[in-house]
Amino acid sequence: MKAVLMTAAGSPEVLQIQEVPNPVVPGNTELLVRLVAAGINPIDTKLRSRGTFYPDRTPTILGCDGAGIVEAVGASVQRFRPGDEVYFCYGGLGAHQGNYAEYTVVDERFVARKPASISFAEAAAAPLVLITAWEALYKRGRLEPGERVLIHAGAGGVGHVAIQLAKLKGATISTTVSSEEKADFVKQLGADHVIFYKQTDFVQAALDWTGGEGVDLAFDTVGGETFHKTFPAVRVYGDIVTILEPDANTVWKTARQRNLRIGLELMLTPALLGLEESLQHQAEILEQCATWIDEGKLKIHVSHKFPLKEAAKAHQLIESGSVTGKIVLLISDE
Repeated sequence: MKAVLMTAAGSPEVLQIQEVPNPVVPGNTELLVRLVAAGINPIDTKLRSRGTFYPDRTPTILGCDGAGIVEAVGASVQRFRPGDEVYFCYGGLGAHQGNYAEYTVVDERFVARKPASISFAEAAAAPLVLITAWEALYKRGRLEPGERVLIHAGAGGVGHVAIQLAKLKGATISTTVSSEEKADFVKQLGADHVIFYKQTDFVQAALDWTGGEGVDLAFDTVGGETFHKTFPAVRVYGDIVTILEPDANTVWKTARQRNLRIGLELMLTPALLGLEESLQHQAEILEQCATWIDEGKLKIHVSHKFPLKEAAKAHQLIESGSVTGKIVLLISDE
Protein backbone atom coordinates (compact mmCIF):
# COMPACT_ATOMS: atom_id res chain seq x y z
CA MET A 1 0.00 0.00 0.00
CA LYS A 2 0.97 3.66 -0.28
CA ALA A 3 1.74 5.44 2.98
CA VAL A 4 3.46 8.61 4.12
CA LEU A 5 6.45 7.66 6.26
CA MET A 6 8.12 9.94 8.77
CA THR A 7 11.72 8.96 8.06
CA ALA A 8 13.26 10.97 10.93
CA ALA A 9 12.42 13.87 13.21
CA GLY A 10 12.64 17.20 11.42
CA SER A 11 11.01 19.56 8.95
CA PRO A 12 7.93 18.63 6.86
CA GLU A 13 10.26 17.25 4.18
CA VAL A 14 10.87 14.15 6.34
CA LEU A 15 7.38 13.02 5.31
CA GLN A 16 7.86 10.81 2.25
CA ILE A 17 5.25 8.78 0.36
CA GLN A 18 6.42 5.20 -0.13
CA GLU A 19 5.18 1.68 -0.82
CA VAL A 20 4.99 -0.37 2.40
CA PRO A 21 3.55 -3.80 3.24
CA ASN A 22 -0.19 -4.02 3.79
CA PRO A 23 -1.32 -4.40 7.41
CA VAL A 24 -1.66 -7.93 8.74
CA VAL A 25 -5.01 -9.72 8.48
CA PRO A 26 -7.21 -8.50 11.34
CA GLY A 27 -7.14 -10.48 14.57
CA ASN A 28 -10.15 -11.65 16.58
CA THR A 29 -11.76 -8.27 17.38
CA GLU A 30 -9.99 -6.17 14.74
CA LEU A 31 -11.11 -4.46 11.55
CA LEU A 32 -9.14 -3.95 8.35
CA VAL A 33 -10.12 -0.45 7.21
CA ARG A 34 -9.53 1.02 3.77
CA LEU A 35 -8.82 4.63 4.65
CA VAL A 36 -10.50 7.31 2.56
CA ALA A 37 -9.25 10.34 4.53
CA ALA A 38 -7.01 11.23 7.46
CA GLY A 39 -7.17 14.28 9.69
CA ILE A 40 -4.17 16.54 10.32
CA ASN A 41 -3.69 17.76 13.89
CA PRO A 42 -1.06 19.88 15.67
CA ILE A 43 0.11 16.78 17.54
CA ASP A 44 1.18 15.33 14.17
CA THR A 45 3.47 18.27 13.49
CA LYS A 46 4.91 18.18 17.01
CA LEU A 47 5.73 14.48 16.74
CA ARG A 48 7.24 15.03 13.31
CA SER A 49 9.48 17.88 14.45
CA ARG A 50 10.50 16.50 17.87
CA GLY A 51 10.21 12.74 17.38
CA THR A 52 7.43 10.35 18.35
CA PHE A 53 6.77 8.79 21.73
CA TYR A 54 8.60 5.69 20.42
CA PRO A 55 11.73 7.03 18.67
CA ASP A 56 13.25 3.56 18.33
CA ARG A 57 10.45 2.64 15.89
CA THR A 58 11.26 5.20 13.20
CA PRO A 59 10.37 5.28 10.33
CA THR A 60 6.72 5.48 11.30
CA ILE A 61 3.33 6.51 9.94
CA LEU A 62 1.71 9.52 11.61
CA GLY A 63 -1.94 10.50 11.80
CA CYS A 64 -4.31 9.89 14.73
CA ASP A 65 -7.59 10.57 12.90
CA GLY A 66 -9.00 8.31 10.20
CA ALA A 67 -12.20 7.60 8.30
CA GLY A 68 -12.82 4.79 5.87
CA ILE A 69 -14.62 1.58 4.92
CA VAL A 70 -14.33 -1.78 6.65
CA GLU A 71 -12.76 -4.31 4.25
CA ALA A 72 -12.43 -7.36 6.50
CA VAL A 73 -13.23 -8.33 10.08
CA GLY A 74 -11.75 -10.67 12.67
CA ALA A 75 -13.55 -13.85 13.70
CA SER A 76 -14.95 -12.36 16.93
CA VAL A 77 -16.04 -8.95 15.59
CA GLN A 78 -19.69 -8.27 16.51
CA ARG A 79 -20.48 -4.63 15.71
CA PHE A 80 -19.16 -4.21 12.17
CA ARG A 81 -19.05 -6.01 8.85
CA PRO A 82 -17.36 -5.36 5.49
CA GLY A 83 -18.74 -2.26 3.80
CA ASP A 84 -19.46 -0.35 7.00
CA GLU A 85 -18.24 3.26 7.10
CA VAL A 86 -16.29 4.16 10.23
CA TYR A 87 -14.26 6.93 11.87
CA PHE A 88 -11.87 6.87 14.80
CA CYS A 89 -8.88 8.36 16.60
CA TYR A 90 -6.27 5.64 16.98
CA GLY A 91 -2.59 5.14 16.17
CA GLY A 92 -0.11 7.66 14.82
CA LEU A 93 1.92 8.18 17.99
CA GLY A 94 4.85 6.03 16.92
CA ALA A 95 3.75 2.57 18.07
CA HIS A 96 0.57 1.49 16.28
CA GLN A 97 0.48 2.57 12.63
CA GLY A 98 -1.12 5.94 11.96
CA ASN A 99 -3.61 6.92 9.26
CA TYR A 100 -1.49 8.60 6.58
CA ALA A 101 -1.91 5.36 4.63
CA GLU A 102 -4.28 3.42 2.40
CA TYR A 103 -5.11 0.76 5.01
CA THR A 104 -4.97 0.24 8.76
CA VAL A 105 -6.11 -2.28 11.37
CA VAL A 106 -8.07 -1.12 14.43
CA ASP A 107 -9.84 -2.96 17.23
CA GLU A 108 -13.61 -2.64 16.81
CA ARG A 109 -13.94 -1.37 20.40
CA PHE A 110 -12.10 1.84 19.46
CA VAL A 111 -14.11 2.60 16.31
CA ALA A 112 -17.39 4.45 15.75
CA ARG A 113 -19.82 4.46 12.87
CA LYS A 114 -19.19 7.37 10.55
CA PRO A 115 -21.94 10.00 10.52
CA ALA A 116 -24.00 9.21 7.42
CA SER A 117 -24.71 12.83 6.55
CA ILE A 118 -21.12 14.04 6.06
CA SER A 119 -18.19 13.26 3.79
CA PHE A 120 -15.25 11.05 4.70
CA ALA A 121 -13.10 14.19 4.73
CA GLU A 122 -15.31 15.82 7.36
CA ALA A 123 -15.46 12.58 9.37
CA ALA A 124 -11.66 12.23 9.33
CA ALA A 125 -11.33 15.81 10.58
CA ALA A 126 -13.54 15.18 13.58
CA PRO A 127 -12.39 12.55 16.12
CA LEU A 128 -9.45 14.10 17.99
CA VAL A 129 -11.04 17.54 18.28
CA LEU A 130 -14.44 16.18 19.26
CA ILE A 131 -13.00 13.99 22.01
CA THR A 132 -10.71 16.79 23.22
CA ALA A 133 -13.49 19.36 23.45
CA TRP A 134 -15.92 16.85 25.01
CA GLU A 135 -13.48 15.77 27.70
CA ALA A 136 -12.31 19.33 28.39
CA LEU A 137 -15.79 20.85 28.73
CA TYR A 138 -17.89 18.00 30.08
CA LYS A 139 -15.34 16.04 32.15
CA ARG A 140 -12.51 18.38 33.23
CA GLY A 141 -14.61 21.57 33.26
CA ARG A 142 -17.84 19.96 34.53
CA LEU A 143 -19.88 22.32 32.35
CA GLU A 144 -23.49 22.84 33.44
CA PRO A 145 -26.46 24.39 31.61
CA GLY A 146 -26.62 28.17 31.95
CA GLU A 147 -22.92 28.64 32.66
CA ARG A 148 -20.81 31.25 30.88
CA VAL A 149 -17.82 29.92 28.98
CA LEU A 150 -14.79 31.63 27.44
CA ILE A 151 -13.30 29.58 24.59
CA HIS A 152 -9.98 30.71 23.17
CA ALA A 153 -9.45 30.49 19.39
CA GLY A 154 -13.05 29.61 18.65
CA ALA A 155 -12.46 29.36 14.89
CA GLY A 156 -9.73 26.72 15.28
CA GLY A 157 -9.98 22.95 15.07
CA VAL A 158 -10.80 22.30 18.73
CA GLY A 159 -12.41 25.68 19.28
CA HIS A 160 -15.06 25.41 16.57
CA VAL A 161 -16.42 22.13 17.95
CA ALA A 162 -16.06 23.33 21.56
CA ILE A 163 -18.44 26.20 20.81
CA GLN A 164 -21.02 23.76 19.51
CA LEU A 165 -20.63 21.24 22.35
CA ALA A 166 -20.94 24.04 24.92
CA LYS A 167 -24.07 25.30 23.18
CA LEU A 168 -25.54 21.78 23.16
CA LYS A 169 -25.02 21.75 26.94
CA GLY A 170 -26.98 24.99 27.29
CA ALA A 171 -24.04 27.30 28.00
CA THR A 172 -23.56 30.92 26.94
CA ILE A 173 -20.35 31.37 24.99
CA SER A 174 -17.74 34.06 24.50
CA THR A 175 -14.80 33.35 22.21
CA THR A 176 -11.64 35.02 20.98
CA VAL A 177 -10.95 35.47 17.25
CA SER A 178 -8.54 37.45 15.08
CA SER A 179 -10.74 38.71 12.22
CA GLU A 180 -14.25 39.71 11.14
CA GLU A 181 -14.39 36.64 8.89
CA LYS A 182 -13.73 34.35 11.87
CA ALA A 183 -16.21 36.32 13.96
CA ASP A 184 -18.94 35.58 11.40
CA PHE A 185 -17.88 31.92 11.40
CA VAL A 186 -18.10 31.46 15.19
CA LYS A 187 -21.42 33.30 15.41
CA GLN A 188 -22.86 30.81 12.93
CA LEU A 189 -21.70 28.04 15.25
CA GLY A 190 -23.50 29.55 18.23
CA ALA A 191 -21.06 31.96 19.89
CA ASP A 192 -22.95 34.65 21.81
CA HIS A 193 -20.08 37.11 22.28
CA VAL A 194 -16.95 37.66 20.21
CA ILE A 195 -13.68 39.19 21.41
CA PHE A 196 -11.13 40.47 18.89
CA TYR A 197 -8.08 39.64 20.95
CA LYS A 198 -5.65 41.60 18.76
CA GLN A 199 -7.50 44.86 19.39
CA THR A 200 -9.07 44.20 22.79
CA ASP A 201 -7.91 43.06 26.23
CA PHE A 202 -9.75 39.74 26.36
CA VAL A 203 -9.74 39.69 30.17
CA GLN A 204 -11.47 43.04 30.41
CA ALA A 205 -13.87 42.06 27.65
CA ALA A 206 -14.79 38.84 29.50
CA LEU A 207 -15.26 40.75 32.76
CA ASP A 208 -17.43 43.35 31.04
CA TRP A 209 -19.49 40.54 29.47
CA THR A 210 -20.09 38.95 32.88
CA GLY A 211 -20.74 42.14 34.84
CA GLY A 212 -17.31 42.03 36.44
CA GLU A 213 -17.71 38.53 37.88
CA GLY A 214 -15.75 36.44 35.37
CA VAL A 215 -16.72 33.36 33.39
CA ASP A 216 -17.64 30.06 35.03
CA LEU A 217 -15.31 28.11 32.75
CA ALA A 218 -12.41 29.13 30.49
CA PHE A 219 -11.11 26.74 27.85
CA ASP A 220 -7.56 27.44 26.67
CA THR A 221 -6.64 25.93 23.30
CA VAL A 222 -3.68 28.27 22.75
CA GLY A 223 -1.28 27.76 25.66
CA GLY A 224 1.76 29.82 26.61
CA GLU A 225 0.97 33.16 28.22
CA THR A 226 -2.69 32.88 27.20
CA PHE A 227 -3.20 30.26 29.91
CA HIS A 228 -2.13 32.29 32.93
CA LYS A 229 -3.36 35.59 31.47
CA THR A 230 -6.84 34.05 31.50
CA PHE A 231 -6.89 33.48 35.28
CA PRO A 232 -8.40 36.89 36.16
CA ALA A 233 -11.14 36.38 33.55
CA VAL A 234 -12.50 33.40 35.53
CA ARG A 235 -14.85 33.90 38.47
CA VAL A 236 -13.77 33.03 41.98
CA TYR A 237 -14.10 29.23 42.45
CA GLY A 238 -14.40 28.87 38.67
CA ASP A 239 -12.70 26.45 36.29
CA ILE A 240 -10.01 26.75 33.64
CA VAL A 241 -9.03 23.87 31.37
CA THR A 242 -6.05 23.85 29.03
CA ILE A 243 -5.04 21.39 26.32
CA LEU A 244 -1.41 22.55 26.44
CA GLU A 245 1.19 21.86 29.10
CA PRO A 246 1.58 24.95 31.34
CA ASP A 247 5.07 26.33 30.81
CA ALA A 248 7.66 26.97 33.47
CA ASN A 249 6.91 30.71 33.44
CA THR A 250 3.26 30.28 34.42
CA VAL A 251 2.28 32.78 37.12
CA TRP A 252 -0.07 30.91 39.45
CA LYS A 253 -0.76 33.64 42.04
CA THR A 254 -4.07 34.86 40.60
CA ALA A 255 -5.34 31.31 40.13
CA ARG A 256 -4.58 30.54 43.76
CA GLN A 257 -6.13 33.77 45.06
CA ARG A 258 -9.32 33.08 43.09
CA ASN A 259 -9.42 29.40 44.12
CA LEU A 260 -9.60 28.28 40.51
CA ARG A 261 -9.91 24.62 39.69
CA ILE A 262 -7.27 23.77 37.05
CA GLY A 263 -8.04 21.09 34.47
CA LEU A 264 -5.43 19.52 32.20
CA GLU A 265 -6.80 17.80 29.10
CA LEU A 266 -4.75 15.37 27.00
CA MET A 267 -7.05 13.09 25.05
CA LEU A 268 -4.07 10.93 24.05
CA THR A 269 -3.60 9.62 27.61
CA PRO A 270 -5.64 6.42 27.06
CA ALA A 271 -3.61 5.58 23.94
CA LEU A 272 -0.28 6.35 25.59
CA LEU A 273 -1.07 4.34 28.73
CA GLY A 274 -3.00 1.52 27.07
CA LEU A 275 -6.25 2.28 28.94
CA GLU A 276 -8.65 0.15 26.94
CA GLU A 277 -11.84 1.12 28.80
CA SER A 278 -11.04 4.81 28.27
CA LEU A 279 -10.31 4.22 24.58
CA GLN A 280 -13.66 2.48 24.30
CA HIS A 281 -15.36 5.42 26.02
CA GLN A 282 -13.77 7.78 23.49
CA ALA A 283 -15.35 5.72 20.71
CA GLU A 284 -18.68 6.08 22.54
CA ILE A 285 -18.19 9.85 22.51
CA LEU A 286 -17.79 9.65 18.74
CA GLU A 287 -20.98 7.58 18.47
CA GLN A 288 -22.93 10.29 20.32
CA CYS A 289 -21.36 13.04 18.24
CA ALA A 290 -22.26 11.13 15.06
CA THR A 291 -25.90 11.20 16.16
CA TRP A 292 -25.74 14.95 16.74
CA ILE A 293 -24.03 15.48 13.37
CA ASP A 294 -26.73 13.51 11.58
CA GLU A 295 -29.39 15.47 13.46
CA GLY A 296 -27.84 18.73 12.22
CA LYS A 297 -26.79 19.84 15.71
CA LEU A 298 -23.03 19.63 15.15
CA LYS A 299 -20.87 20.60 12.17
CA ILE A 300 -17.26 19.89 11.24
CA HIS A 301 -15.53 22.54 9.15
CA VAL A 302 -12.78 21.45 6.75
CA SER A 303 -10.92 24.41 5.31
CA HIS A 304 -8.21 22.61 3.28
CA LYS A 305 -7.83 19.22 1.61
CA PHE A 306 -4.57 17.75 0.30
CA PRO A 307 -3.83 14.49 -1.51
CA LEU A 308 -1.89 11.94 0.53
CA LYS A 309 1.35 12.68 -1.33
CA GLU A 310 1.19 16.33 -0.19
CA ALA A 311 1.25 15.60 3.55
CA ALA A 312 4.32 17.81 3.90
CA LYS A 313 2.39 20.78 2.45
CA ALA A 314 -0.45 20.11 4.90
CA HIS A 315 2.03 20.20 7.79
CA GLN A 316 3.49 23.48 6.51
CA LEU A 317 0.04 25.02 6.43
CA ILE A 318 -0.99 23.96 9.92
CA GLU A 319 2.35 25.20 11.30
CA SER A 320 1.74 28.60 9.71
CA GLY A 321 -1.04 29.11 12.27
CA SER A 322 -4.46 30.77 12.07
CA VAL A 323 -6.15 27.94 10.16
CA THR A 324 -9.95 27.99 10.38
CA GLY A 325 -11.38 24.58 11.18
CA LYS A 326 -9.44 21.49 10.07
CA ILE A 327 -7.02 20.22 7.39
CA VAL A 328 -7.49 16.78 5.84
CA LEU A 329 -5.54 14.34 3.65
CA LEU A 330 -7.58 12.65 0.91
CA ILE A 331 -6.34 9.09 0.45
CA SER A 332 -8.83 7.55 -1.98
CA ASP A 333 -12.12 8.30 -3.70
CA GLU A 334 -15.18 8.18 -1.50
